[in-house]
Amino acid sequence: MARKKIIAGNWKMNMTPSQAVELINTLKPLVATEDADVVFCVPAIDIIPAIEAAKGSNIEIGAENMYYEEKGAYTGEIAPDMLTDAGVKYVIIGHSERREYFAETNETVNKKVLKAFAHGITPIVCCGESLTQREQGITIDWIRQQIKIAFLGVSAEQAKTAVIAYEPIWAIGTGKTATTEQAQEVCAAIRVCIGEMYDEATAEAIRIQYGGSVNAATAAELFAQPDIDGGLVGGAALKPDFGKIVNYK
Repeated sequence: MARKKIIAGNWKMNMTPSQAVELINTLKPLVATEDADVVFCVPAIDIIPAIEAAKGSNIEIGAENMYYEEKGAYTGEIAPDMLTDAGVKYVIIGHSERREYFAETNETVNKKVLKAFAHGITPIVCCGESLTQREQGITIDWIRQQIKIAFLGVSAEQAKTAVIAYEPIWAIGTGKTATTEQAQEVCAAIRVCIGEMYDEATAEAIRIQYGGSVNAATAAELFAQPDIDGGLVGGAALKPDFGKIVNYK
């Protein structure tokens, strides 16, 4: 069975609540499709107005981060049941910006992944290498390590429903895009890694996105690759052009 594409916008630290509603209302008719799952991962303060604005459309709302404890003295953090109660279906975990600026580690990513599954939230698990790591020839080794630790303790049934986002750090927000061949090579290696950890059925079921300066011009070629099941889109998700990425055919 063919995997359904999943195209997610990562809004990062952009859009006030009122701007979020305006953007969703603009994008709703432009992203209407049954051929792909469409997700907007929005800042925490935008989640509730975004869910209201997206009602009746094919847009699902996701969060950009989540904590791995149920509740407690964790000022500024957001618990999983806060997200599910609001209607959130997806959460980005371990984005390179979270790792770089906010001390996320492979171990905290794993804790968050397990907690997301425990609450029925689909994790979008991010992995990727720096330019130095690519130049040193350790890209695949590095990413296999990220995936193996992120999925520690995750069952095959859970893993089948997960989304992995491969984002070369050197291509995020830089305007540089990995070549189609580079993106496909790493996404294929991730699928092989999942197959080794679980089995062929799990590897075939899991959806692997490419992210890193995806735009309307590059989407069709990237998404046509056998192991690329959509994209995690940054800057272009904040513009009407996101409709062209979603309807890339």
